[in-house]
Amino acid sequence: MQIQEEERCFYQSVLSQWVDYNGHMNDSAYAIIFTKALEHFLETLGLDEKARKHHHYTTYTLETHTCFLKEALEADMVQVKTQVLDWDAKRIHLFMEMINREKEIIATNEYMVMGMDQKEKRPAPFPPKVAEALASLGQQHQQLPKPEKAGRRMGIPTKNKPAS
Repeated sequence: MQIQEEERCFYQSVLSQWVDYNGHMNDSAYAIIFTKALEHFLETLGLDEKARKHHHYTTYTLETHTCFLKEALEADMVQVKTQVLDWDAKRIHLFMEMINREKEIIATNEYMVMGMDQKEKRPAPFPPKVAEALASLGQQHQQLPKPEKAGRRMGIPTKNKPAS
């Protein structure tokens, strides 16, 4: 299964209820948009609502890391591009970039997602068609440059700590 470039993109406008007292999109709204983009991405792999019910299969998010780079304002249209960094039989490591109309990256999000058997309530391999689509897309994405912000570690460098 060949997934086209445009299929890995998700579009969303910034809703008024997502704008905070600073006049820009609240951090929780970034999470909503990234989650919607993840759901869209999984659907492109063939893991839509019908497939989830048929296979009694879903995904759980194990970890995320968001970087906020620029603000988004009410009614702004944003695009989220998803890139597969790595995968195995049960997990996907993804990187997402949220982009504004000026083609600037305004936020990034890194995801680790685990496939789950809903009957057994435990990790399980992706259904065969999803695994095939993931492998195909993952191999395509291996040709892309690794995003600069992927794999970042959060922390305060010791050299910048004030003396006691």
